Parts: sequence; C-alpha cells; structure tokens
Amino acid sequence: MNLEPAIAIHDLCFTAKDRTILHNLNGVFYKGKITTLVGPSGAGKTTLLKICNGLLAPSSGDILIDRQPIEEYEPTSLRRKVGIALQSAPILRCSVHENLALPRTLQGKQLTEEEAAAVLENVQLDSSFLHREAEELSGGQKQRLSIARTLINQSDILLLDEITSALDPSSAKEIEELILKINRKYGVTIIWITHNLQQARRVSDFTWILQNGKLLASGNASILENSEIPAVQQFLNGGAQ
Repeated sequence: MNLEPAIAIHDLCFTAKDRTILHNLNGVFYKGKITTLVGPSGAGKTTLLKICNGLLAPSSGDILIDRQPIEEYEPTSLRRKVGIALQSAPILRCSVHENLALPRTLQGKQLTEEEAAAVLENVQLDSSFLHREAEELSGGQKQRLSIARTLINQSDILLLDEITSALDPSSAKEIEELILKINRKYGVTIIWITHNLQQARRVSDFTWILQNGKLLASGNASILENSEIPAVQQFLNGGAQ
C-alpha cells in the first residue's frame, strides 16, 4: 500500500503553565485515511488537533503539512487547508445560511444561496434549512451544520473533536455515516477524537492511542483488538465501551 503523509509529526512537545501536555510525539497521519485518536481524558488529544490547525503553537518539535513546515503557512491558508470541528463549536444566533457563510465572511467574501444549499446537501440537510434559525436545530442537526461550515473551505484535512459525544445513538450513527461519505467521496483526510472504542473500530483505518501526552501505540485499527504493550492492554480493558 502506497501511503502519502498528510501530516507528519516529529518530536512534538507542548507545555502550558509549567505542565507538559504532549511529550515527544512522532507519527504520521496518512492522506485520504481516517485516523482515530483514543485515550483517557487529559491525554492531549484536543491539544494535538489544535496544534495541527495552528490554534496552538508547539513548544518544540516539527509539524509538516503536505511536507511543508506548518510555520511556513499563512494562518488563513492553513485553516482553509486544515479544517476543525470542535465538540463545542459555536453556533451563531442567526440563520443557518449566515452560520455557513462565516468562513467566507471572515475572508471578506460572500456565500451564495446556491453554494450554501450544495454544502447542506453534502451533510444531508435540504435547502429549506437555510433560512431557519440555527438555535432551533436539534443536536444532530447543529453538528451537521458545524461540519458543513467546515466544508465551506473545501479543506484537504478535517479534524474532528468528539463530535458525536453529546448525541443520541441514532444521531451519532448518522454523523458517522456522513463522515465516512465525506472521506470516500472527496478523499478528505480525517483525524477524529473519540472516547467510544466501538466507534473507533467502526470508522478508522488507523488509530493512535494516547495517554498522559504520550503515544502508547499507533497502527491500523486492529491495535484496538489486541496489543502486546501492557499499557495499551490496560487502557483497552479499562476503557472499552
């Protein structure tokens, strides 16, 4: 299998308030693949995503996006290339169309109704939602809106932070299917934080297991079934859902 790196990480460290959150991480997220990040709370997963998107700067180490050092990207260009949908992504108190237009508005551009409707279709919401107030949407619909807003920039890489954790099982399954569709249809590289090991088994091509800011193991999704590393076995036995 010929795998190309979308993001390569070398000796990455991050320290905040005298606390080391990430310790010498090394690894690769592959183009066009879904990699899940699993591990207990406080493992550094969200911090890693924010560094990959330029929301945080590493204390030391290197990150290459498409083989180019992350610091060489202009911030707006980086965030167009590497989109992020956080668990607590803010939904503005305005219409769905205005929420979708936010990435363009920040660039001094407009989003036409036709463009907005096409993006909604990609997340399986019809154009009738455009003029609805975003705050009136259900939890699952708001998460679809958050993902759709990220898709406006046509990012090559999409970072997802526990986007289904607050949803009921049916809505969570629908979001899973949506992300798989985006990955398969457009070849978008997905890096997805989840606490749900069953979900990680269902959706991932590759998995990273993090604990206390360290990478315990990485590989294809089979590492969630068996591992000879004691710390990984302990996590899987204690964290399986």
